[in-house]
Amino acid sequence: MPETLVGTSLSYYLIAFDANGKERENNGELISQKVVDILSQSRQSGQPITDVFLMSHGWQGDIPAAKDQYDRWIAAMAKNQADIQKMQQLRPGFRPLLIGLHWPSKPWGDENLNAISPDKTVVSFDVTDNSQEELINQYSQSIADTEAAREALRTIFTAAAEYEVAPDTLPTEVRAAYEVLIKEASSSSEGEDADGWGESESLNLDPDSVYEASLAQEDEDVSFGIETSVKSAADAFLNVPRLLSFWKMKDRARKIGQTSGLNLLNRLQQVTDNTVRFHLMGHSFGCILVSATVAGTKNNKLLRPVNSLALIQGAFSLWGFCANVPYRNNVAGYFRSIITDNKVAGPIVTTQSVYDKAVKNAYPMAGTLGILGGQDIDFGVDTSIYPGVGAIGCYGIQGDGLNISTEITYMQPVDKPYKFEPGKIYNLNSNDYIYVPPSLLDQFVGAHNAIDKPEVAHAVWSAAFGN
Repeated sequence: MPETLVGTSLSYYLIAFDANGKERENNGELISQKVVDILSQSRQSGQPITDVFLMSHGWQGDIPAAKDQYDRWIAAMAKNQADIQKMQQLRPGFRPLLIGLHWPSKPWGDENLNAISPDKTVVSFDVTDNSQEELINQYSQSIADTEAAREALRTIFTAAAEYEVAPDTLPTEVRAAYEVLIKEASSSSEGEDADGWGESESLNLDPDSVYEASLAQEDEDVSFGIETSVKSAADAFLNVPRLLSFWKMKDRARKIGQTSGLNLLNRLQQVTDNTVRFHLMGHSFGCILVSATVAGTKNNKLLRPVNSLALIQGAFSLWGFCANVPYRNNVAGYFRSIITDNKVAGPIVTTQSVYDKAVKNAYPMAGTLGILGGQDIDFGVDTSIYPGVGAIGCYGIQGDGLNISTEITYMQPVDKPYKFEPGKIYNLNSNDYIYVPPSLLDQFVGAHNAIDKPEVAHAVWSAAFGN
């Protein structure tokens, strides 16, 4: 059964992958097969699905958070009735199929497929309980699978069990454990491979600052991005380990996208003809997953181009699509084939907001952070106004060899139409809409999750209109 959104005309199917990209059964069935059957049967019935929307959440998302995000996102889409009506005019018989992809991107998250709301359970760290070793194993898999990292995590979990409430300052042994974890996470980063994946930057975290910010954070709902709600000493102590899952989750999004995501999309395209349009949207690290799905690999490619790609507050390199990455010798962006092989038939839309603290603070910036394994970097190259390392959620897609619009550069209100053109990239300044009041801002998240706005949905609908 689809996930039903009360009070709206839209519903969606949730397809869940495990950490290795294997689809998980939901009540004994694979939802991917369900959606393939829906596409096949709708075509035979004479009332075919006309448009497929494939969405991915980002970092720090478990099952409850995924459902919460998709519920709010799709509800925002459903409220834009003018956009739906325009789609019906442009696409007679318009019938959408919406699919939300889940991939485990939160250490010790709730992966129960029957979960219905964000998990508020307080974790027990009984040092005599075998569950502590299970937690250490899960966190090490998300940070660094080394003995030093495991011992540091053991110190943190033991301290969490000893304090009833979070102390005002970091205990000495916890701070020392943090420093070990930061070192191990940096050393174990997969970084750049021969194909130029990502940036292997050293995460510049000050444990005391992270901890103090954690204590000062407001108690608010968590969507995607970094955990913001501190309920106990355990929550406060675990903020740094959660941040350190950065590299592992970044690479997991890429791997699942170019394997499981690509295979799913190919299956959907195989049972549809060219009249069925495909639209992909990602948020945060979900932008990596959907971009990897579209890009594929040298030996595994999409059957045909998708029709639009929306990258909302993306947490990957601004140089990911360009012909030559600045500071590097003859290295193209990892997703360059999306451009050169015309894998997106319509527009590529990105959003940026100065109020998104996650892509500024959790996503390392060049010039202030060291870069690991960067022997190919030539710092003698004349620099541009952009940093060597930065997220598209801050700067948009940049670089040479790109058709970037200079006419449409701001997110528009819902009553103002866009005129998106196929083959163009649109970097939308979204400061007016991806925004939360200053009283709700915190150092690490800011407005990163504030994407369930009608104006954001309007931009994605507009990208899907086509010509």
